Amino acid sequence: MPRKHARLSPSSADRWLHCPGSVALAEQLPPLPSSVYADEGTHAHAVAELKLWRSIGELPPKQYEKELAKLKESEYWCGEVDEATDFYADTVIEHLAAAGADAELMIEQHFSLDKWVPESFGTSDAVVIGGSTIEVIDLKYGKGVKVSARRNAQLRLYGLGASALFGDLYDFETVRYTIIQPRLDHVSTEVTPLNELLLWAEEEVAPRAVMALEGTDYLAVGDWCRWCPAKATCRKHAEHSQEIAKNDFKAPPLLTDEELGEVLERADSVKRWVEDVQRWALEQAIAGKQFDGWKLVEGRSIRKYADDIKVAEKLMAAGYKEAMLYERKLYGITAMEKLVGKKKLTETLGDLLIKPAGKPVLVPESDRREAINSTAAAKADFATQTM
Repeated sequence: MPRKHARLSPSSADRWLHCPGSVALAEQLPPLPSSVYADEGTHAHAVAELKLWRSIGELPPKQYEKELAKLKESEYWCGEVDEATDFYADTVIEHLAAAGADAELMIEQHFSLDKWVPESFGTSDAVVIGGSTIEVIDLKYGKGVKVSARRNAQLRLYGLGASALFGDLYDFETVRYTIIQPRLDHVSTEVTPLNELLLWAEEEVAPRAVMALEGTDYLAVGDWCRWCPAKATCRKHAEHSQEIAKNDFKAPPLLTDEELGEVLERADSVKRWVEDVQRWALEQAIAGKQFDGWKLVEGRSIRKYADDIKVAEKLMAAGYKEAMLYERKLYGITAMEKLVGKKKLTETLGDLLIKPAGKPVLVPESDRREAINSTAAAKADFATQTM
């Protein structure tokens, strides 16, 4: 079902906790249209919820099949959705079982955060209560960015709301936060004492919420800018990016290794900002806005057939055989996974699925991937081994 969003929502908490001024900025802009990825995620959440109700016996088989049939009519239904939501439901049930025989599961649990964030609320995909521990579980259907539960502001607010909702009925001591990201085979969990969570809420969340709602002009640039609606036109972000870009470096061949490292560290931030500005300006120009010195023109296009069937008919009438006009091509792996499901495809094809070494990419030392040998290092290793 569609979800309402609070002005200071848990899903955007990482942004408004670090940059409370972004709330007022974002509200000056028109609402962003829904994306394919968001719609795809909404559909997956509906399927996942249905499967959880079935898993705990709260949905009769006939009703389950009827509701699932409706969801299968969606353009977003595919083998990958079926497999991913199975993974999610199975993982939640595993966590429920691990919480003890008397553990309880709440599905799509709504809660209020008014005590710390005025007029704020949220909905946790699943809440498991077992003994002195309450666990909030969140399904992340996307696969573009692996999401960690560690110090995750959204999950902590879910934990805060859920523990407050059930606090009069249970004596909680511990809060668990779990993210399930099926398409990346990723499950991340963090555990904190409830008193630590409450201290965070009082010392960090509540004061920042007041700042945001009062329209503070306090802005801060960081990773949270990535999902900010105002990122393209935010002056603070622009000044930060321009400051990075205008550093008075010498010609590249004369840069020290340390200077090169600084440039590399900052380049991605500047690049993302420029792309955000270009994308926003194009959207505004298409909507009718004019920018001094710029105009909207047609971009490069390529020729295409007006009607594929009529093209084939005319060419066959001209003497060309049908087999000559079409190519038969196997689906790529991503499309095949959507059709079949990732797990089933792997089981079926086995060693016919291979993953060649990727093209070398230079990343920060903090990146989790293992370093590879450069060509020079590999030659040095070989020379050492043959001496």
